[in-house]
Amino acid sequence: NKKAFVELLFWKSPAIVCEMTRGYSSLQEGEGTTRSRVPPWTPQEEQELRELYWKYKEVEGGDIIAAILAHLPTPGRTRRQVVKQLVRM
Repeated sequence: NKKAFVELLFWKSPAIVCEMTRGYSSLQEGEGTTRSRVPPWTPQEEQELRELYWKYKEVEGGDIIAAILAHLPTPGRTRRQVVKQLVRM
């Protein structure tokens, strides 16, 4: 590919570089992305998150997210995932 040098001018993720060196379309579906590792929120988890937020939002001097994480029934969720989901909702 004579125009490959143009691609070197822009930042690439490790997955993109791997794809460039092995040939395009060499990655399998979802391979190389971090989003595929994060389990999606189920409607039940969203409802529980909503209820916990309304329960702990009025508590003064406390960390709302820490309280939600302590009472969230699904283990393995990170603080960042909870904040991102609350903003999305």
